[in-house]
Amino acid sequence: MRRFGLRITASGCKSFIVLFGNAGRRRVIGRYPDLTLAQARDKARKLIAERTLGRHHTPSLGWQPAVQKFIESRRRSTRPGTVAEYERSLNRYFNFGTTRLSDITKLDISRKLEKLNETPSQQMHSLVICKMFFRWALVQGFIDVDPTVAFKRSRQRKRTRALRDDELQKVWSAATEQSYPHGTIVRLLILTGQRRGEIAALRRSWIDQTARTISLPAEVTKNGKEHCFPYGDLVAALLEAIPCRNTTDLLFPSRISDNRPVSGFSEFKKEMTDGVPNWRLHDLRRTFRTIHGKLGTPPHIGERLINHVNGVASDVEQIYDLHTYMPEMRKAIDAYESHLAALIQTERRAAA
Repeated sequence: MRRFGLRITASGCKSFIVLFGNAGRRRVIGRYPDLTLAQARDKARKLIAERTLGRHHTPSLGWQPAVQKFIESRRRSTRPGTVAEYERSLNRYFNFGTTRLSDITKLDISRKLEKLNETPSQQMHSLVICKMFFRWALVQGFIDVDPTVAFKRSRQRKRTRALRDDELQKVWSAATEQSYPHGTIVRLLILTGQRRGEIAALRRSWIDQTARTISLPAEVTKNGKEHCFPYGDLVAALLEAIPCRNTTDLLFPSRISDNRPVSGFSEFKKEMTDGVPNWRLHDLRRTFRTIHGKLGTPPHIGERLINHVNGVASDVEQIYDLHTYMPEMRKAIDAYESHLAALIQTERRAAA
């Protein structure tokens, strides 16, 4: 085929090209073997046909504009917290700047993923988001070949790590020393068993200090259901100590903006001098639920406290069972806080 060829650089990189005009201006249409010969020929024919018919060629959309279009398309049907995670992951782990989508190859994606080899869970989570983005771009017509199609999602082993009492004591002590904001968040995670993103996004308007309850709206919870749970004296003391800002309703605003929750948990966790090996923030949620089991909290109450789907009534059940189970949950929280308070006192006596 005239105007169609293969360019080989000194380093051995092979790219399919199309030549346009008398000056031989070339357009790279993909790299081999990410793009097969048949796919390259088909793409070249389309480009040449467009020029022959006198159409103005529109360059492939660049990475940054494409990401913004993808994020905007998701805002209409996806929870804000999930959309924020899509945007954060694409910009942090797969930021190709001004590179055109059509020029991004399987090798480019692989190199980005290699940087996350030390955090396999984050690597797989980011890959899922990246594959979602490129599938969207393919459907929209921004690319003809999906560079992520060869990457398969692997099943991750489910963690079963729950902290022992002595480990929980050390983490609590280290979080107390680290203080606000991240140290306070860690202690609230220990006390409430909620998810990290839910506590980080906590707002004063969600807290009823008289009833001592926290109501998480549906848009921030994982299962998309509003979650109201009680809290005790230890949580009340932490909430009262949090500095109040007139410029935001958020309890833990970021340094960048009063309208965004704080982030950077991985870095702050590394700075915690707890001496406890191989634990993650999400393990605190599992530890919370495990302790409730040891204390004799009924399973359906323990599940309600952490807003698990199997602990929350179905839509049909909610129509007929209007009981909120708040008294039962409060009794469980009181028992849990008493247990934790005893652990904290033991740790303090040992330190003294």
